[in-house]
Amino acid sequence: MQRRKVRFEATTPGKVGMYLCGPTVYSDAHLGHAKKEVAFDVIRRYLTHRGYSVRYVSNITDVGHLQNDADEGEDKIARRAALEKLEPMEVAEKYYWSFMDDMGRLGVQRPSIQPRATGHITEQIELIQELIARGHAYEAGGSVYFDVRSWPEYGKLSGRKLDDQEEGTREAVRGEKQDPRDFALWKNAEAGHIMRWNSPWGEGFPGWHIECSAMSLKYLGENFDIHGGGLDLEFPHHEAEIAQAEAAGHGFARYWMHNNMLTIGNEKMSKSKGNFTTLKDLFERVDPQVIRFLLVGSHYRSITEMSEEAFVSAQNGYRRLHDALNEIERRLPTAPHREDVLSAKVARHVQAFEDAMSDDFNTPRAVAALFNLTSDVNAALAAGEVGKGALTQAQAAYRELGGQVLGLFAAGMAIGAADDTALVSTLMDVVLEARQHYRLSKQYAQSDALRGKLAEVGVTVEDTKDGARWKR
Repeated sequence: MQRRKVRFEATTPGKVGMYLCGPTVYSDAHLGHAKKEVAFDVIRRYLTHRGYSVRYVSNITDVGHLQNDADEGEDKIARRAALEKLEPMEVAEKYYWSFMDDMGRLGVQRPSIQPRATGHITEQIELIQELIARGHAYEAGGSVYFDVRSWPEYGKLSGRKLDDQEEGTREAVRGEKQDPRDFALWKNAEAGHIMRWNSPWGEGFPGWHIECSAMSLKYLGENFDIHGGGLDLEFPHHEAEIAQAEAAGHGFARYWMHNNMLTIGNEKMSKSKGNFTTLKDLFERVDPQVIRFLLVGSHYRSITEMSEEAFVSAQNGYRRLHDALNEIERRLPTAPHREDVLSAKVARHVQAFEDAMSDDFNTPRAVAALFNLTSDVNAALAAGEVGKGALTQAQAAYRELGGQVLGLFAAGMAIGAADDTALVSTLMDVVLEARQHYRLSKQYAQSDALRGKLAEVGVTVEDTKDGARWKR
């Protein structure tokens, strides 16, 4: 809201309340969803890393979000229900679980609380009643609208002055509104509208904006710490959230954070431009961990460009990091106990990572710190001048910073789970000993066959002057 970086101070020392505007579950998730979810997942992870207890609330919109974010037209979920010949709640359930599966593959942690709009109709009605009682909302034809003119601070987040806003901007002009810029809190359900609830104003359904105000206040309380979402939600959605909550007499979010958009071929991704792709389609040809690596390599406030070249670069970069970690964990069991210069270098790279993340969650600089760590680790390993203490320190840096904070190196992905490291290393030692036996016995066909079988499961064997080495 201040358009500058400010020092973060939690409302309650040691605890952080975060709210993220979640998806409207009417279709499969796409890359834009991934950018937002991964960005705020990393922010949550780093706050936890710094010792905060984080309550992370992200809603599910399963009613009230109309086409084009307007006050008129079809409900997005109801429209999809008609197309697929399903009940609206069937659509919401189908795409909710699809969304959760996709986020799970990207390593996004589940929210502490994930409320649904349809499960909080009572809270929304109560908030609307508070606004009417305070003179900031009015009923018209069974619908209720927020009186924008009654709240002079409307526009303080986006910087838009009310008098400068064009009538009807992103909102359909409706004759029953006192001002075309007023927005719906509750909509009268016309004949044939499937999703409807009883209210003091007749049968209807909530407006899109009121949902998040009601649910964030319910689970995080007044003056909670962080409210996040996509930059496209800044106006009118977040602007409306603030107005509703504060006009009803409640303290609202203290820090606002917005992730920037994602582009493909330097154009914003959208269905209308034909450059739209779902995550499920992308997962068929790109490892989810590579997608995540590409996303964390871009600052949450920056535009992220997606292209085939970007995916190839991300894959190479990610492989470089996890190969270094894999080699560390392969050598750890037999590393000598001695002091070496690598230890001090690891400490410097860890500090650089922390400094980057503490500066508005600068993930590109944090990733650069991991690459610098990798350069020093590889040099030390190549020279054979590294002890168990330094290797353990480096392993912890990769696992804690790259793994726990950035969400990389997930179990079952490019690197096995940490608990399996010793087992895999021992089994590979046995396999390489068998291969060496074949070679010494001049059974080269068997040796090559064994090497080929390893290649089929993604294991590369390299013959060096110090013996055979393997990596995934």
